[in-house]
Amino acid sequence: MGAGSWGTVFAQMLKDNGKEVILWARRRELVEYVNTQHRSPYINDLEVTVTVTNDLEELKNTDVLVIAIPCQHIREHLVRLPKRPFMVLNLSKGIEVGTGKRVSEIVKEVLGCPYAVLSGPSHAEEVAMKLPTAVTIAGDYARDLQSEISCEYFRVYTLEDVVGVEIAGALKNVIAIAAGILDGLGGWDNAKAALETRGIYEIARFGVKFGADFKTFMGLAGIGDLMVTCNSKHSRNRWFGEMIAKGHNPQELLKSTKYVVEGAFTVLAVMKIVKEQGVEMPISEEVYRIVYEGKHPLQSVKDLLKRDLKREFWDLKG
Repeated sequence: MGAGSWGTVFAQMLKDNGKEVILWARRRELVEYVNTQHRSPYINDLEVTVTVTNDLEELKNTDVLVIAIPCQHIREHLVRLPKRPFMVLNLSKGIEVGTGKRVSEIVKEVLGCPYAVLSGPSHAEEVAMKLPTAVTIAGDYARDLQSEISCEYFRVYTLEDVVGVEIAGALKNVIAIAAGILDGLGGWDNAKAALETRGIYEIARFGVKFGADFKTFMGLAGIGDLMVTCNSKHSRNRWFGEMIAKGHNPQELLKSTKYVVEGAFTVLAVMKIVKEQGVEMPISEEVYRIVYEGKHPLQSVKDLLKRDLKREFWDLKG
């Protein structure tokens, strides 16, 4: 479910692995284009041989429903499914703004079926080129999915921490916006290294507050995904931050880009949780102020550096 770059590449990889796959897209014109041209407008140089449809009825006999649509639209599409799948495998990364819920919680509410989440440093552009990639999967039937998905260029690990994997995948997009801002300000190496290091700690502190395992944030779903999203030319969240620092209006950017900048929505959900739960999230708060309140990025950098001095590892419980 979802024929963007990652959904299309993942579907094609599964088909190349010998699986029977149907790819669902919302827009009829996209379905017609991919089915006739065997190409996707979102990913270059990938031959798409998967059958694409925009008819949800064709998903009614699905064993594993793979979700690869923007987090804010997951609920509205799941409620339209003609039949509950045996299980859901989630590739999307984010937190629902209206409810503050993770994807596993949305799936539990709407479908009540087994659930797993796959995450890690896995830009679609490189997976499409069959370049070496490693990710992790957590949740129900994780070991079965591990063996079904893994191939010669795509290696899947398993762990048990669904909460940690989901939080790491969602919040790294917020930190990546901040990383892009630093790139736009001048590409300061010292500052960016500090941002990524403090960023993973901020994510981990948030995750532990809600029951995640700290070790998850030291792995592929945590540090691994954060590093690639903060530094890759393929990262739309990093690009978004860079454009802001170069003077572009963030709201106009969100309206004009054909890609979804998940971090811009996740930070809204995070700020609601911060107010309710009292979790300290200084980097995320500054990203929010830049994107939604028009704060100048240089002032945010100065304000972060002027915060009260403290020990490096001072609290893992929020």
